Amino acid sequence: MPEGDTVWRQARDLHRALAGERLARSDFRVPSLAAVDLAGRVVEGVRAHGKHLLMDVSAGVVIHSHLGMDGIWHIYPTGDPAPRWRRPAHTARAVLRTERAVVVGFSLATLEVVPATRLDDVVGRLGPDLLGPDWYPAEALRRLRQDPARPIGLALLDQRNLAGIGNIYRSELCFLGGVHPATPVGAVPDLVRMVELAKRLLEANKDRAVRSTTGGPSRGDGALWVYRLAGRPCKRCGSIIRHATLGDPAVPARPARDIYYCPRCQPVS
Repeated sequence: MPEGDTVWRQARDLHRALAGERLARSDFRVPSLAAVDLAGRVVEGVRAHGKHLLMDVSAGVVIHSHLGMDGIWHIYPTGDPAPRWRRPAHTARAVLRTERAVVVGFSLATLEVVPATRLDDVVGRLGPDLLGPDWYPAEALRRLRQDPARPIGLALLDQRNLAGIGNIYRSELCFLGGVHPATPVGAVPDLVRMVELAKRLLEANKDRAVRSTTGGPSRGDGALWVYRLAGRPCKRCGSIIRHATLGDPAVPARPARDIYYCPRCQPVS
């Protein structure tokens, strides 16, 4: 699933392509939006909140999408009479055409058009956005500390606490914080530093096509500390990195997610 920095880049690129442009055509390929036509309206801007993308359209309308596991927006020039989409056409969920560009949303997990007055129903439950203009670390810490018995690996993924962390950053932050993902929030020795690290890592990577959390090259095994590196030696101590899963007892129907950790650098509490 895309992390907050990926969604931030999508919003930036979409804003550059669409902001101030009038929609010549809108084609929403989901049943609930079959009758929606935004042609003639102006895209006022595109922004992200955590993993959510928000396109502000004139007359008080917002196109809200969430990429989920496989979603992505592509931008194509209108000058090509037969542009070759980089994903199969049957996976397109939205096609927005302006004078300058054709913007296509593929495999979107969520796509809806809502009145701007209802935007709070869409993103109001989310915590502070790590890459947003209203980032408020004290509020993120307050929300995390509300449930001190909850595993830190679950609390970091909960977008109601702070918005923008996915499984990659969850694994890397727990390593950098020296805690096993199953460690209760209340037992994390320096939660303030972990939140600060989250902000720094996403800021450092938001303009990179390939992220790095180690400070090393953003290619190959040198880019990350533990994520998807099970069976390989830890870059700090040489112990073999392990893989496990961590589920949420409060939501048993939700599938457990992968965790990666160093048994020496991140001992189980």
